[in-house]
Amino acid sequence: MKKWLVILLIFPLFAHAYQRNQARPVNDVVYGAVESVRYITQQEIIHSQANGWHTLLGAVVGGLVGNQFGGGTGKEVATAVGAVAGAGMVRHHGNRDTLIEYKLVEILIKTDKGKLVDVIQDVDNSMLFNRGDEVRILYFNDGVRVDIAY
Repeated sequence: MKKWLVILLIFPLFAHAYQRNQARPVNDVVYGAVESVRYITQQEIIHSQANGWHTLLGAVVGGLVGNQFGGGTGKEVATAVGAVAGAGMVRHHGNRDTLIEYKLVEILIKTDKGKLVDVIQDVDNSMLFNRGDEVRILYFNDGVRVDIAY
């Protein structure tokens, strides 16, 4: 049971946005025309931090490397220095910020029934929107997606 819980908690972190080549049940489809398009970016800073296991592994590897040098007391000192250096390197390089940039498009659509619908979704370079494009709005259980109507 614990394996399934871990998989369920980790999977959403790596799940990608809806792919156009996936078959998914659609609850409703509404047609309309693009009134306006705005391409935007959103940035998120992710702070990653080395945990204890990474530090321990760095210390072990550093100790093994240090153990290759010297002899007698010198070998013990080299092993200790290698372990401290390995742990320090992992701690230093493991704590850093990463900037992730999301490319989004905001599409204002006037439906065939005259209703205005605004959708923000990820940019798909194979489907770029322009004012006046005929589109379809796909309503799923977990969200909405806009595609060009062919």
